Amino acid sequence: MTWDGCYSFEGSQTTIGEMLGSNISKSLREDKPTKNSSCGSVSVGFPITMMITGMVGNSLALILVCISYRKKENKRKKSFLLCIGSLALTDLFGQLLTSPIVISVYRANLKWDSIDSSGNLCAFFGVCMTTFGLCALFLSSAMAIERAMAVTNPHWYSSHMKTSVTKVTLAAIWCIVLIFALLPIAGVGKYTRQWPGTWCFISTGDREVPGNVFFSITFAVLGIFSLLITVSCNVVTIRGLIIRCKTKSGTSQSSKQWERLTTETIVQLLGIMCVLLICWSPLLVVMLRMITNQVSSHECNSTAVASSGRDIQLDCNFFLTAIRLASLNQILDPWVYLLLREILLRKFCIVANAVTNCSIEEQKQTQTTRDALNKLNQENNSLHNPENS
Repeated sequence: MTWDGCYSFEGSQTTIGEMLGSNISKSLREDKPTKNSSCGSVSVGFPITMMITGMVGNSLALILVCISYRKKENKRKKSFLLCIGSLALTDLFGQLLTSPIVISVYRANLKWDSIDSSGNLCAFFGVCMTTFGLCALFLSSAMAIERAMAVTNPHWYSSHMKTSVTKVTLAAIWCIVLIFALLPIAGVGKYTRQWPGTWCFISTGDREVPGNVFFSITFAVLGIFSLLITVSCNVVTIRGLIIRCKTKSGTSQSSKQWERLTTETIVQLLGIMCVLLICWSPLLVVMLRMITNQVSSHECNSTAVASSGRDIQLDCNFFLTAIRLASLNQILDPWVYLLLREILLRKFCIVANAVTNCSIEEQKQTQTTRDALNKLNQENNSLHNPENS
């Protein structure tokens, strides 16, 4: 299989905003004699659209967080708002620092070398990818831990969890991840241009580079570990909410409000887990696979793919798809954590409660009908058997 036009090593899709763009269809590539120019002119709309979408979502989330933070006097709610605001800010900066590079590559006719002859921009791009990717995962884990502690041990949480602790934790996450991302600049690991040659990330197969295997494996392991923590803590939170909801069940107004809030939170947590697993699991798994198979970025160009077989070709294709999914997480984060809860989640819960209430009423009517029939049968039996009275 040949890789031309949008698929050549010299020009194709890239990351963050652009990584989400679809490849040009085969018919478009065949109909246009100037493949690179037509590909660029059509595809550049995708990274721009993704950048605008992500910026709007994260900006709205930041505005809502700022408004809510000023109104809230509860320290617990302020801590959670700080975490959500930090995640939205991280995703927003990730898009602002990488999307313009992607658009510049398109304007340069999809040739990275024309805008980065020294290679420094590639290193910067890789640092941004690593920093904002791991920060998003770690912040999600921090929020999952915070929720689990608040639900399972509310007394300890209210007395020990201060806003200052949250701020220190967030600053520590950013600093630790940034230091880790700068290791290739210090000579441990390497950032390289990835297939199809228009974005930069961690090299996965260059074992001759000092510390490269350690750096790439550490990134994948940290990502998987963060996902496991997030999912585990969310499961613990859901279990705690269900237990507390059962103990508070009743017909009072407060019980109904607690049930509604529990339903909203459980649906939101399930959505968060699904988004994280779908967006990040493919990238982390394929990274480990490529490290194990010693597949590096330079083996994904057309010559190497043609000579090395179908396995490398599949790894290259899947790696590109996986990084696009990971970049999609930056766009979905503000929606699953904040915006959807404000817009759609309450309506969903109202419909769910209505369906549940209808089902309960139907069961009550069925039971009432059965009781009436049983009573009627008893009266008939008494009329037919007067001697038993």
